[in-house]
This record gives sequence, C-alpha cells and structure tokens, in this order.
Amino acid sequence: MKLGDKLPAIALAATGDKTVKLSQFKKTKVVVYFYPKDSTPGCTTEGQNFRDLYSQFQKNNCEIFGVSRDSIKSHEKFKEKQEFPFDLLSDPDEALCKAFDVIKLKKLYGKEYLGIERSTFLFDEKGKLVNEWRKVRVKGHVDEVLAAVEAI
Repeated sequence: MKLGDKLPAIALAATGDKTVKLSQFKKTKVVVYFYPKDSTPGCTTEGQNFRDLYSQFQKNNCEIFGVSRDSIKSHEKFKEKQEFPFDLLSDPDEALCKAFDVIKLKKLYGKEYLGIERSTFLFDEKGKLVNEWRKVRVKGHVDEVLAAVEAI
C-alpha cells in the first residue's frame, strides 16, 4: 500500500455482527488504524483518543476503523468497555495487515516475534490513500490525523 493506492477490496468481520469491505466506502473519507492488541495500555489510549474526537471526524465526512488480529469476541468486549462509536475489524489471517504491510519483526523482553506495527492510513472520498503514519506514537497522533482529515 502506497500513496495513491485505492482502498483494498478485502472483506473482514466487524463488530456489530457486520462484514466490512473498505473498498465499498465511496464519497467518504476513511481512517484505518492498525493496533497490536485489544485492551492494552497504548491501544486503549489510541482508541479512546479516536473516540473522543469521533464527532469531529464525522463532521468532516470521515469514518474510522480500528484493525487488529484479535477475535470479534475480544473486539466486542473492547468496543463496549471503551464505548467506541466506530467499528473494529478482526484480521486473524492478516489479509488486511499484509496488504498494508504492517506486520513487522518486533522485540519484547529480548524475544523477537511478528506483530502489528501501530500505523494509520487516511483515504480521501475517492478511496485513494492520501496520508500514512507508520511507527505511530500515541501521544498527539489522533490530533494530527484529524488535522489531515480537515485539510482534505
């Protein structure tokens, strides 16, 4: 996935007993943010930040989707507990993660493993990738994404 590419035609299970195919979103800006794991500190804070500014994203004709490899059951609990107004997509087979190249070698306590690198992607109303943030640091990130959405 690189700037100018279109939203992928990959369908994933989503919260609320839905299936979401990102390529179906036309005439709407779309933010897709990838995060490592439900209910972990950084992922919770990032989701809360998107939640708290959700009305601003909506005013700018923008939908938000959070994506991780967690199960729908885990996503439903996470979404309900944090009161997220947007859907979370489950990507256990890493189809969308691989399309966006967010699976990276990571280290934790000296052990290496493959995991999701926190990343965010912004698509315009034509479904074209116009901005990407990789190796995201949570603090201030959602404000930056909102500013980019407002600038389109």
